[in-house]
Amino acid sequence: MKPVDKVFSEPLAGLEVPLLPGRGWSVFIGALAVPVRVGIHPHEHDAPQPIVIDARLDYRCEPREDGEWIDYEGYCARLAAFLAHKAHTRLLETLVAEIAQLSFREWPALDTLTLAVHKPKIRPGTQRVGVALEWTRADYLRRSVKAG
Repeated sequence: MKPVDKVFSEPLAGLEVPLLPGRGWSVFIGALAVPVRVGIHPHEHDAPQPIVIDARLDYRCEPREDGEWIDYEGYCARLAAFLAHKAHTRLLETLVAEIAQLSFREWPALDTLTLAVHKPKIRPGTQRVGVALEWTRADYLRRSVKAG
């Protein structure tokens, strides 16, 4: 093997290729705590319980003030309002899928969504128990067609 004689002094040609629109941009939300009616166990039907949402919302376009962008304040407020008025949901998985559907339906700039939702201290000996979901806009559209 020949050792490298000198450090690269010129830019690599492949690095000058522009990114695809939106690629690399995302909004992340950590530990959004909201009360919700969810769970299969009898004690979970008595009153809303806290869930914690972590979300990563990847753009499908370049975010611009005069174009499409994801307003994190609006997103958090919309999720909180949606969950506050929602009837009891038995499975956390169902709730997470409904949050994903809402996200793609109302934010056109969204390309990929990663959600992790957990119930804090729901079971002795655990800090949290939850589920995670990653969808692309194509996943959302396929599910929408099946449902329609």
